[in-house]
Amino acid sequence: MLSPTTTPQNSGEKPMREKPRDLPFPLNIYQSAIGKKWVMAVSGLMLVGFVFAHMIGNLKIYLGQVEHNGVLDYDTDHYAETLRNLLVPIFPEGVVLWGMRLGLLAALLLHIHSAYTLSMLSRKSDNAYAGKRDFLAANWASRSMRLTGPIVALYIVIHLADLTLGFGIATGEFEHGQVYENVVHSLGRPIVAIGYIIANIAVAVHIYHGMWSAFQSLGINNPAYNTLRRTAAQVISGLILIGNVSFPIAVLTDIVSI
Repeated sequence: MLSPTTTPQNSGEKPMREKPRDLPFPLNIYQSAIGKKWVMAVSGLMLVGFVFAHMIGNLKIYLGQVEHNGVLDYDTDHYAETLRNLLVPIFPEGVVLWGMRLGLLAALLLHIHSAYTLSMLSRKSDNAYAGKRDFLAANWASRSMRLTGPIVALYIVIHLADLTLGFGIATGEFEHGQVYENVVHSLGRPIVAIGYIIANIAVAVHIYHGMWSAFQSLGINNPAYNTLRRTAAQVISGLILIGNVSFPIAVLTDIVSI
């Protein structure tokens, strides 16, 4: 008797399922669901680390103008200039910063691709059963991952276009190196500030469940550590939410102004 995935010789029929060609090691690891989960977990934790560090750096906006080498300047602008001059003169100005940005972009693309392909695998698995999946055990955050993910991705695109590339989507005007004034001009518009707040709520929800799932995917899934995992996810996502949401509120209330 022939199995469902085999075909008679010379029948001219194609198999019901064709196994994809194996990629060379270690790329073949990514062809498995476990490999995709590992990639999604590691890339996600890298992105969380960046978001947290970025939020800490942006808190310098509350320092306003400070004196650096006898010159009065916004501390946020000085911080941005320091990033652009990392490892200068070993490397030209901006090279290390753009290298870091490209690394983060690679992590983001891997995160999105692994999430998408895992979602497709899950959907195919669901179709193999007559009943639908039971979501009673899933919390609100996990069910919202497919919603918050696209919101976060769209937010990243608009945020970079506005305050990094200077396309003027929100500011209308953009001056390279004038980070403080660019932020105030951008978040000073109520519609932009509201969108920023909504987007960062989605970011916090995504990070909370993402951190919880990442540790689980990496094998850190023991009752002895579950409380620590949950607390870490709550604290990190909570701090990121409070810090990022405070910026548009501070601008709208003139706590931060030009």
